[in-house]
Amino acid sequence: MNGILEWQKMAIRPANHHGEHLASGADGPMGSKPTRTPPTISGVILPVTLTLAVQAAVSMSAVAIPVLTPVAAGELGVPASYVGIFMSLLYLGATVSAPVSGYFIDRFGPIGVSQVCLILTALGLGAVSIPSVPMVVVGTLLMGVGYGPVTPASSHVLVRTTPASMMSVVFSIKQTGVPLGGALAGAVVPQLVGYFGWKLSAVWVGAASLLLCAGLHPFRQQFDCERSKHARLSWLNIIRAIHMTMSQSELRRIVISSFFFSTMQLCLISFIVTYLIGDIGMTLVEAGMILSAAQVSGVIGRVVWGALADRFVKPRFMLGLLGIGMTAGALSAAGFSPQWPYAAILIVSAMFGAAAIGWNGVYLAEVARVATPEHAGMATGGSLFFTFCGILLGLPAFSLIIDTTGSYALGFSITAMTTLACGLVLMVSRASR
Repeated sequence: MNGILEWQKMAIRPANHHGEHLASGADGPMGSKPTRTPPTISGVILPVTLTLAVQAAVSMSAVAIPVLTPVAAGELGVPASYVGIFMSLLYLGATVSAPVSGYFIDRFGPIGVSQVCLILTALGLGAVSIPSVPMVVVGTLLMGVGYGPVTPASSHVLVRTTPASMMSVVFSIKQTGVPLGGALAGAVVPQLVGYFGWKLSAVWVGAASLLLCAGLHPFRQQFDCERSKHARLSWLNIIRAIHMTMSQSELRRIVISSFFFSTMQLCLISFIVTYLIGDIGMTLVEAGMILSAAQVSGVIGRVVWGALADRFVKPRFMLGLLGIGMTAGALSAAGFSPQWPYAAILIVSAMFGAAAIGWNGVYLAEVARVATPEHAGMATGGSLFFTFCGILLGLPAFSLIIDTTGSYALGFSITAMTTLACGLVLMVSRASR
């Protein structure tokens, strides 16, 4: 609640008589202090478009890894189930970079940070294109370091430009960049592999990130005007970001739940293609389209769940319902067999994706709602530390289950039990808006 009151006081940066946004505390004409004007619906269109594009680009790069791995595994000399290890390395990089992103945002601005993130993901994909396990390890770590600050940077922009009554839906629209990028990876990357092979396909995806990086540059003056030369990087910043998240009673339960929700989300994204090819007998293109359908449903789900959380359902109860939905989707996926019609697998995977990929916008809006605008980046970075830890630990655990038992169904079933418990806890927890 304190975050809402503080947000209403702070709003967004004011504009001078040339229409340029002034930094917080900057002097206006005649040396007077300008007052902040409240965010408007029209004023959020450009920020959400830019942050959505960045989120989609880095997500497409990340999801390209599990799409490429079944094809690249033979040349790399590793089993396809190593995709879980590669993705956990990516999120290891993100886990390290997310908590310190608040410093970089303060020092270089959210758009500048987003540009660096796009460059890092492109360099990472370039390393992945070299058929060597050590280079793939280096590449995925680089991509992870670039992935971590993207969401805090976008939260820093959107919390200043979004009306309070639209927080969940706007953050959800921006977060549709994650499944949107994943859908592009599922639909486009297999086609690129068919034409160019897996190595050159990785390079092409990285080139798209570099192109967007160049396109962002004209917007730095508008959105990076609150940079501070006095910002300092220290381990204390990391501890402060994590402590801020866990000390807020309104955030603690959803942050812990995000640990398990993110595990489920990445298990779906990382293993569904390999599962469908190896156990169900699909081709890469067929399995890629299933992944794309799950991601598109996640796009739709994020907007719908965000709108419901803004108008009709408490965000925490909404997250609880989505935890139950993830459980149902995972248990259904565990029952897939070659006898299932392709259309049935497509529908179940789409419903699974709507819940398992669609929860993030409501979650991040709740984090930003509780935090004050000037601390939105730090609070988001601290909360994402736990979210990424769920991926970092959950994916290797899922891979271990598969390598030990040979059963993807068992892996999905065990993960479903954790999201069921979190969903029930969130649904019965008492929380304010």
